[in-house]
Parts: sequence; C-alpha cells; structure tokens
Amino acid sequence: MCGIVGYFGKKDAVKALLDGLSRLEYRGYDSAGVAIPDGDSVSIIRTVGKLENLKAALSTKNIKANMGIGHTRWATHGRPSEINAHPHRSGSIVLVHNGIVENYIELKESLEESGYSFISDTDTEVLAHLIRSLYRGDLFSALRDAVSKVRGSYAIAVIDADKRDRIVVTRRDVPLVLGVDDINGEYIAASDIPAALNITRDFIMLEDGGFAQISADGVTEYNPAGEIIQKKITHIDWDPVMAEKDGYPDFMLKEINEQPRTLMDTLRGKIIPDEGKIYLGELEGLKSKAGELERIVIVACGTSLHSGMIGKLYIESYAILPVEVDIASEFLQRSLPLSDKVLVICISQSGETADTKQALRLAKKRGAKVAAICNVLGSAIASEADYCIYTHAGPEISVASTKAFTSQTIVLLLFSLWLGEQRDVLGKKAISEILNDLLHIPDKLKAIFADQENIKSIALKYIHAPSFLFIARHYNYPIAFEGALKLKEISYIHAEGYCSGELKHGPIALLSDNFPVMVYAPAGTVKDKVFSAIEEVQARGASVIAVISEDAIPPSQCSDIIRIPETREELSVLLTVVVSQLFAYYAAKGLNRDVDKPRNLAKSVTVE
Repeated sequence: MCGIVGYFGKKDAVKALLDGLSRLEYRGYDSAGVAIPDGDSVSIIRTVGKLENLKAALSTKNIKANMGIGHTRWATHGRPSEINAHPHRSGSIVLVHNGIVENYIELKESLEESGYSFISDTDTEVLAHLIRSLYRGDLFSALRDAVSKVRGSYAIAVIDADKRDRIVVTRRDVPLVLGVDDINGEYIAASDIPAALNITRDFIMLEDGGFAQISADGVTEYNPAGEIIQKKITHIDWDPVMAEKDGYPDFMLKEINEQPRTLMDTLRGKIIPDEGKIYLGELEGLKSKAGELERIVIVACGTSLHSGMIGKLYIESYAILPVEVDIASEFLQRSLPLSDKVLVICISQSGETADTKQALRLAKKRGAKVAAICNVLGSAIASEADYCIYTHAGPEISVASTKAFTSQTIVLLLFSLWLGEQRDVLGKKAISEILNDLLHIPDKLKAIFADQENIKSIALKYIHAPSFLFIARHYNYPIAFEGALKLKEISYIHAEGYCSGELKHGPIALLSDNFPVMVYAPAGTVKDKVFSAIEEVQARGASVIAVISEDAIPPSQCSDIIRIPETREELSVLLTVVVSQLFAYYAAKGLNRDVDKPRNLAKSVTVE
C-alpha cells in the first residue's frame, strides 16, 4: 500500500527521502510527493506515475534541508492525480498518511461547517484540517487529539511548516518503524525496514496506537496514553545489500534464487537433525497445552494461504489433529465456534495483512489461542499473537511472494513435527529422518536452477495461450493453486489451479489444443493417479507440461517435461513451487511485464 518516509538528520533530506521511497516501490503506488523546508516555509512537490517523475521534478529545484516527509500513494479515495497525491496541507500542517479514515465523511462535514475547504478527493485531507483545527502550538498534542476522533487505520507523519523542528508520527493497524542512528544524528520513520537500511539497522518498532517525535534531540517515544516510554531498540541483521538487486535484473529473480540460503536461515537454530530435536522457543507457553488441543484453524491470504494448505496436510499427518484452512476475509464472516482448545495460526509475510490481522483479533476475542508465522519483526500480527515464529527470510521486495512461501512452508513443517512430539504421536527417529532429508533441499533447488534455460524455453513457448490449467494431487495440490496465482499475477495470463481428481467434474470441458496444462507428478503415493490425469488431458488435445522426478518415465503424451530431483513426497512442494515461480517469471518477462511491480497489486495489503 502507500509508503511513508520521514527524515531528520544532518545530511541531504531530499536524497534520504528519495532513497527511502525507492526502497518502498515494491508496495505499489500511483503517485509520489515530498514536503521539504525551503527557506522560511515548506515546499510540496507532487507528481503522478513513477517515482522517476518526482525525481525529475526535484532535480530542477535547489532545495537544501535536513528534514522532510515523503510518500508514495496507492489510491483508495480519489483517482491518481497530483491534487490527490500526498503530502497534504492545511495552513502550516503538512502530513502524509497510509491507511483508511473510515469516518472521513462525518469528519469532513463537521470541518466544512467550521469553514474548512477541501480541494482533493482523499480521506487524508480530513486529517490535515482536523489536526489544524486542534493545533494550539503543540504538534504532538494536536495529532493525539485528532486521531482520538478517527475511526480506521493509519500511519501518519506530520510537520509544522512554520517551525520545521520536528516530525511527529503515530500508527494504528498500519506499519511504521523508526530507524535510529544516535551516533550520526540521523533518524528516519518509514513504512517498512528496507527504506532505512542505508542509514541504520537499529529500529524502534512503534507500538500499535503509539506516538513518537523525531527532532535534533533524537527520538522520543510515547505509549497510546501519551506517556513517554523507554525506547526499545531492535537490531536488524539484514545487510543493506540484501534489499538491493545484487546483479539480478529483477528482485523477483533474485529472491527466487535466494531460496537455498533463506531455507537454511529459516532452519538455523531450530533443529539438531541427527538427534531429532526441534527448538521452537517461541512456543514454550504452548507445550503444556499441546495435548489438550482439539483442532487447528489456519488463516491467511494469497500465497500464505497456499502454504497454509500444505501446513494442514503436515499437521494432520504428523500431529494427528484436524485442521481447517480459511481465507482470512471469509473467516471474519463465519460464526466459527472457538475455545482455548483451538489454536488459530495466522500466516502473513509482512505481519500487517489487514484481513489476517482482523481475523487474529476475532479469534482471540472468541477465546482461541493464536500463533503467528511472520517475516517482519515487531509487526502487528507478530506482536498481537500469543506465540510467533519468525521465518527469517530477509526482506522480500518483489510484490509476488516467493521465498516467503518456502520459508512459511518449512516453519509449518517444523511446527507439525514439534507438535507431533509434544502430543506423543511422533518419535525422534521419524523426526530425524525428515529433518535430514530437509537439509538436502537447498542442493536439490540448485539442480533446478541449473535447468532454468529449459524452464525458460518452455515458458516462452506458451506465452500466447489465453488460459492455463495447473493440476496436482495431495501435497502438490496447493502448488497447483500457487502456480496458477504466480502466472496470473505477474504475466496477466488467466490461470486456474485444480485437484487433478476434479478434472472430470467440470474443468475438462475447457480443454483444447490452445489450453496448456501444467501437471505436478513427482514420485509419491499419487504419482500414478496424476499420470492417468495426463492421459485424460492429452486425449482432449491439450498440451501437457509435466513436472516429474528425475528418474521417472513420463507418459508419452507429455508435450514438455521439467524434471526435479527426487525427495520424500511431503518435501517435493519445496521443489515444484520453485519450478512454478521460474515458469511464471520467464513467461512474464517474455511478455515484457514488470515482474516486481505487477499492475493493480501492492506488496502489503494493509486495508480490507
């Protein structure tokens, strides 16, 4: 969604803001702007379209300043235009905002009655006028009083154009972090950690409903009651280079190829394979309750939902517990009975996904315990859950999630093994065998990367097909969903995922000679059943792209074959999904799509 950057320091604020906004481009945006002190006032420069347009506009000006705020907008209220772009101003109050003001019409009508005029179509302009109406010389108090009247979600950074001595920020249900470098006197507020990595790796994770003031004296943090609190600094081990392309043409290809390393990063410190030991210290409080659990509900959206579908199979196999998987937005509509004997697992790469966050709160309200699987330290979902396991996948910049999926899947596998042991249904010998096989996955992934040219040539062969079908069974059934999602979201080719057993119940009617089908059939208990589905597909004239184990003899009907190293069936998803990612990537590149920032999408979906 929208990206916020606020800088206060001793260096060029224009450069700091543009650098930070560039690192937030992955969130998706349609316009951008900055507010920077210029002489005795503040200049606001806003442009529509790519960030390069804002950079070009700023290059014609000679503004030197040590502070300012910037924004990349993803339209919610009002079309993309310069007048709707942020920052917004009311008198001396200048601000940027990410989120939704749900009661903006009510507030707008009240402000109009008080004489305030509106020039944009946004809900954000309400905030600027509201803060101005409450401002009595203390910007912090005005902001605090203003948000007390607001319903909705927000991250706000605001300055006083007349004083220009501080940036005041707050957040509710929307991410905002504070980068701190006390030694060099540089401070940065941002929607996500990568925006500040070129300045610092020390961060304050602003609590939900909290406030902070950034000035030449440093950062002062306040709790929701407005009381000063002791700053808690979190050190992030991400190298700034991790958030750059590192020689790859796109973040997506870089992140796909990082997976052998990120999988090991996810496992690091969590396992002793030969002893069959799994350490999930984050779940210490769940140990005594593990035997009392009656069922598990997994809640997520998009790619995280597909990892949750695999997690269901893991938990049912290894912990012998029934598991439901629910789309977060639908979970909110259900009257699902919950209790303290139900564990709800919320999965979110960013930890800020709006529907998943609301589902977490609903689950807790109904008495369930909640565990989170997240990648971002201090995120809302991670902070509000009873237990949280971090994936440690590093920054994921491309909008289409890749390495987050494989890391989430591994965490779900570890959790299911851990839970099986706690419930006395799985022994250490079985755990040891699975863990040792898991450690071979990074090398098997490298074998797939060595076959990229083959995957690329097959993908390019089919880029003009109007539709695709992805089919599989059992553990790879969710990969059919994920493969279809990856292809449609970055190439814009229509694609659907199905269980191959469902072919005869409708989808087979679609098949023709211009309807390619990708079939996942690695070695395992359902391979022969999936091979039978290949024959059904080919008999209807459709081209078959078969993803099979390296030693398998494929049906003669396959048009194209992608081979993967053999592994145990439940781990094959970590290989087939990477084939899917590469296939989608090369198809999109063949169509000249922007793979890192596909149209209409944003990285962190922080509004419902």
